[in-house]
Amino acid sequence: MAIVPLKEPSRLHARATDNLRFIRQTMENAGSFTAVPGWGGVLMGITALFAAVVAAQQPTAAGWLLTWLAEAGLALLIGLVEIIRKTLAATMPLLAGPARKFTLSLLPPLFVGALLTLLFYRSGLIGLVPGMWLLLYGTAVVTGGAFSVRIIPAMGLCFMALGTVALFCPYSWGDWFMAAGFGGLQVLFGIIIARRYGG
Repeated sequence: MAIVPLKEPSRLHARATDNLRFIRQTMENAGSFTAVPGWGGVLMGITALFAAVVAAQQPTAAGWLLTWLAEAGLALLIGLVEIIRKTLAATMPLLAGPARKFTLSLLPPLFVGALLTLLFYRSGLIGLVPGMWLLLYGTAVVTGGAFSVRIIPAMGLCFMALGTVALFCPYSWGDWFMAAGFGGLQVLFGIIIARRYGG
């Protein structure tokens, strides 16, 4: 009677470990929106720095606000184009799973920011807009970042901290805070995201 050798336990263990690693990575990827645009964030930051220079030269509150609203629209366009590009390149679903959760979590604070901007402008409280925008953008990034990679909520917290400081500083510093947040922080985190998460 021939004796059939059993498979080596070390080979079975290695195969089981590989299978568990694959399952863990698949679950993590399924739960995270990774198409946050790094280089797109850098470009948004650069345009915000230019907007800060232009806004600081506006003689009226309306001109100042229009400058920053134009920049917000441009940043939104850049962000959407880059998210779509990165999502398609990674063959990920654009409006399903983590991407949908990311978007739905991001939108409410931005909507509140739009309403408060109108209210502050009509009430003559335009000096509060920079702190409020930084706070609510940071809130949007933190809530959306719950469905994304770890660096995204950290970026949102930095925006929230900067916005908090801006609320208690002289209104004349508003453009500096906007440049530091929407310009500097956006460029810094955009570079980190691009290097760690591919573009």
